[in-house]
Amino acid sequence: MNKNLSDLFFLVRRNIKMYFKDKSVFLISLITPAILLVLFVTFLKSVYTNLLINFIPQGAEVSSRLTDGFVAGWLVSSILATSCVTIAFCSNTIIISDKSSGAVNDILVAPVKRTVLSFSYLVSNLIVTLMVSLACLGLGFVYMAIVGWYLSLEDVTMILLNALLLTVFGSSFATLIEHFISSMGVGTALTTLVSSMYGFVCGAYMPISQFAEGIQNVLKFLPGTYGTIVFRYYFTRGAVEQLGAVLPTEAMPELKSNFDTEIDFFGSRVSNGTCFAIVGAASLLLLTAFFLVVLVNEKKEKSLRSKTK
Repeated sequence: MNKNLSDLFFLVRRNIKMYFKDKSVFLISLITPAILLVLFVTFLKSVYTNLLINFIPQGAEVSSRLTDGFVAGWLVSSILATSCVTIAFCSNTIIISDKSSGAVNDILVAPVKRTVLSFSYLVSNLIVTLMVSLACLGLGFVYMAIVGWYLSLEDVTMILLNALLLTVFGSSFATLIEHFISSMGVGTALTTLVSSMYGFVCGAYMPISQFAEGIQNVLKFLPGTYGTIVFRYYFTRGAVEQLGAVLPTEAMPELKSNFDTEIDFFGSRVSNGTCFAIVGAASLLLLTAFFLVVLVNEKKEKSLRSKTK
């Protein structure tokens, strides 16, 4: 095996072990999903159930399993949309810890390239974030199967694909930002800020359609918003199709808009394919920026070493 690949594999395994060894970091990663779950149990479920019922004509019969299935899909999509990004920031604090403790210097004493070390943080963060997010998704699927399952095989496939894509976005974003941080205090403040704010930014705590128009326009320029919309669409598509047999045709566009299962960009509806493309392009841009930063730093380090000789 190529030495660089061997070193990368070893460092990735080491970073993953460090993450799961520190129980406090693991629990902090689950703060946002836990907040969403508590909000749902105590408040959001009844709010969104009542909002959905308002769309149902008087006298029409809709089973509670259908309404519960729709709202459950909305909840799980919220948890997953936030987890793919917030967990990435929390789980990647190992890169900051290594710099603040001096572990980076100890690792580099061995014949390990700094670029390999930097890439190991990205890969391990991607793996950890995906593992935890998929665990949350698995629990969400169990919950939906109990209260009301309306997902098709295509829905599940697209949800998994979007989870992978949004995780790449979250991991590349987190690794790029935290690459410039060497203080655990700053790193903790950053993860706390992201964990508390991203739920609002991506529309997890309340639908984007409920924000003021100015804030909605700002959110439409954020890639994470489109990842959330894709989750909303596929998690609720089956239930929406069932509701379409009961609700008036003219009520369906408003229902989809109010629950963020579709989005328009200044009057033009954004397709799911375009949403995927936006998140993918943003992920590629962040990855490219990270690679360039790492390579520039490596070049500077080599230049300094050559000058000191």
